[in-house]
Amino acid sequence: MAATSVLRRPNWWRTRSWLAVLWLPVGLLFQAISSLRRLAFHKHWLASRKLGVPVIVVGNIAVGGSGKTPVVIWLCAALRRRGWHPGILSRGYGGTARIPTAVTPESSPTTVGDEPVLLARRTGCPLWIGSDRAAVGAALLAAHPEVNILVTDDGLQHYRLQRDAEIVVLDEAILGNLWPMPAGPLREPPARLANASLLIDNGPLSPALLARLPPLRHAAMQLEPGRFYRLANQAETCTAAAFGAQTTHAIAGIGHPERFFETLRTLGITLASSRGLPDHHALTTADLSVPAGEVLLLTEKDAVKCPSPAPDNVWVLPVEARIDDAALDDLLEPLHGS
Repeated sequence: MAATSVLRRPNWWRTRSWLAVLWLPVGLLFQAISSLRRLAFHKHWLASRKLGVPVIVVGNIAVGGSGKTPVVIWLCAALRRRGWHPGILSRGYGGTARIPTAVTPESSPTTVGDEPVLLARRTGCPLWIGSDRAAVGAALLAAHPEVNILVTDDGLQHYRLQRDAEIVVLDEAILGNLWPMPAGPLREPPARLANASLLIDNGPLSPALLARLPPLRHAAMQLEPGRFYRLANQAETCTAAAFGAQTTHAIAGIGHPERFFETLRTLGITLASSRGLPDHHALTTADLSVPAGEVLLLTEKDAVKCPSPAPDNVWVLPVEARIDDAALDDLLEPLHGS
């Protein structure tokens, strides 16, 4: 079975151009259908399922990566510090698996998706994927009875699984023109955020956007780069200064590639070339090819998709989400009695 195709965001999603206007009637129809679907679950006209433990959804209202994966990693670590035993549910986007499937650090991204493999490696939490989050959650809990809370990666619109709290990650660059698909990137309108428990801001939000958002608690997120590690030997690490005298290239198949390239420049690295790829792009040997003696830099999400064996001149930059744990106080307090 072929892997799921990746989505390349149209450039005209950034502005309300004539092409976006042309698609707006279709977008308004999509928004109406989406709202009716959500209402149907709310009114119990469509069946939803509640699992035996609290469920926290981490998602966004737009197509494209907004920084959910670092937030899930941070959230699982924060939950553990408070005595919880989290498990993670994911769709497995980009992989071929559809039925509930366990993910390990050694799983194939082709089968289970790139983000689940990265989450399994970074969190150490039980992690299952599949198209039906409710069935996936039931399977995970049956296999791991020690799990007493579930974190759903990118399940905001998956209403078949009932949730106890919602964390929505906001990246203004991803929100684009704030119009519904296909006229823009929105899967749900900004008004949908009124039902969220916490908004996490990946980068500063403009006054114009803040004026359109409901009055909810915000937490700022900063992505802090760690030490680079050599993909062929992850025990070997270095700082950005090690690349100062070398010709350096970068590629990124994430939701906002330019943010990665800007991070590298902020670290003092001069890039001879930088190439953005579609989100979830499956890397090939050709993608990793740079002239002998030169260096290629990747994100961690891209690193899990690299063909093996990895070239010796490929280095990876891990990032860590810095968010104040106190942002979870109001969200978690009701869950202790769930």
